[in-house]
Amino acid sequence: MNLTELKPAEGAKQSNNFRRGRGHGSGNGKTAGKGHKGQKARSGAPRIGFEGGQMPFYRRLPKRGFHNRNTQEIIAINVDALNRFENDADVTVETLMEIGLIKNPKDGVKILGYGELTKKLNVKVNAISESAAEKIKALGGNAEVI
Repeated sequence: MNLTELKPAEGAKQSNNFRRGRGHGSGNGKTAGKGHKGQKARSGAPRIGFEGGQMPFYRRLPKRGFHNRNTQEIIAINVDALNRFENDADVTVETLMEIGLIKNPKDGVKILGYGELTKKLNVKVNAISESAAEKIKALGGNAEVI
């Protein structure tokens, strides 16, 4: 194999930077890929989605749904996941990120009561469910909402 024989893989090379209207030898001369006459062959052709004055399709369809911009995205962690910590450890959003339980706290972290807890912990997060708080306090730990 020589350097002159190298070429890109099939379909890997695509470019929309094609010089149109540069003569017949270019393979895209004369009408420059716009066909013959008509509105779309001329400058000032209408925007994409324009239907000649008819109500456009995207406006004919009814609007659906609702997006609440005040919604918060809370990360939920079950209480059994906290067994990774040592006894008497402080559990905060930062320590949860360090240990790898969460990557991005987004709008907050909530501890849920699924599973069993075996260690005494001091938990300080954005929200804690009642059952999780009971399980933490039953082992002598502290559950605090910050």
